[in-house]
Amino acid sequence: MSSKLSLEVADAIHSVSIRVLRIVRAADTKAGIGPAQLSALAVLVFAGPKTVGELAAVEQVRAPTMSRIVQALVGQGLAVRASSTHDRRSVQIAVTPKGRKLLLAGRDRRVQLLANRLSALAEDDLRLLLQAARLLDG
Repeated sequence: MSSKLSLEVADAIHSVSIRVLRIVRAADTKAGIGPAQLSALAVLVFAGPKTVGELAAVEQVRAPTMSRIVQALVGQGLAVRASSTHDRRSVQIAVTPKGRKLLLAGRDRRVQLLANRLSALAEDDLRLLLQAARLLDG
């Protein structure tokens, strides 16, 4: 594939990705917590317990910022601090059942919002988008 076509495709995907994220973020207000907390919670739900430093690295923020985010999550009962099973000096942050439920409900709202918008498309277009999504994920 030509590099010009690759750039054109990459630009289109980049632009539409930003618009899609803006659309589904509207559903996040119902979660009752901010986007930084939701993002950190998603890491804990889908990647498992992490230290504050690991969370900060994944979320691309400084450790003091992540400490404040974690404090808010712990204060709301969405996450807990626990000693690492490998190193008792290390503290890991883990999601609680309440936090998992909140995050998954938010994900369901986002997916439903997007599905509602996609329902206006023809079945062939939906299959094409599914194939594109699978290619991008691979």
